[in-house]
Parts: sequence; structure tokens; C-alpha cells
Amino acid sequence: MVVIDTDVFLIQFAFHYDTRQAVNAEFLAQVETAEPAITVYNLMELLGQLSFNTAPSKLDDWREWFVEVYNLSVIAPVNLDDEIAAVPFKRTLFDEPYAKMRAHRMGYMDALALNLAEQTPDVTSFVTWNAKHFKNKTTLAVYTPQEYLAR
Repeated sequence: MVVIDTDVFLIQFAFHYDTRQAVNAEFLAQVETAEPAITVYNLMELLGQLSFNTAPSKLDDWREWFVEVYNLSVIAPVNLDDEIAAVPFKRTLFDEPYAKMRAHRMGYMDALALNLAEQTPDVTSFVTWNAKHFKNKTTLAVYTPQEYLAR
């Protein structure tokens, strides 16, 4: 399973003139068969960024235009479809990310996403255009989309 960071999808959806666009698109096309995933935190970060220029009704259909199109699994600490699961996740939302932030000097969203990816069975790698923020801070293999394609 390959967990994909928010920035890869932001380049796909929002930064159409980014010089990495071609490699990014090639990576997304190739990774569809590698059990790609996104953490719920990255999903929320992406939807938050896209919310500035996307109609609320379109955002509501994120499973159709995003998850299904890219063949993604959404990794979350609870079943997102379980209405009773809306309980506090102090350990998941504070303690563990804070420990990573302190130990590795990383941003909250990065620590939150990486912590969840590390705890998910079958995850072997993390793909991001900001690989330097994650390398040597995890047991997962960390790649840029370009590095992933070249391996």
C-alpha cells in the first residue's frame, strides 16, 4: 500500500502550471494498481484547500470524484461510516503527533499523517513532493513521485 501526501493531489487539482505536473500525473496513473491510500487527515487538508474554489455540493461528492477515480483507500483511526465513532481521539490527535513533532521537528499535519500511515498494516511507503520533511523520520520508505517512478 502506498500512502500519498496532500501535495501530490494539490498539484493535480490546483496547480496546473506546476513544472512537476507531468511527473505527478504519470505517478498518479501508475500508482492506481499499487493499492494507493490517503490518510483522513490529508483528505481533510485537501478538501479544505479545494473548498476555496469548489462548490460545497461538489465537495460533498468527494468519494465519487476523488476516492473512486484514483482507486484510493482512506486510512482513518475509525470507520468513517460509523456514526457512533465520533469520539475523542486524544492519543491519535494529540499525544502521538506531538511526540513526533518534538522528536523530529515536523509540522502537525505531517506528524498526524505519518503517525497514522506507520500504524496501518501493509503500508510500505509514503509519497510526497516534500520528501525532505519525512526522510529519516520514519521506518517507511519515503519518495517523491519522481523517485517512486524511477525505482
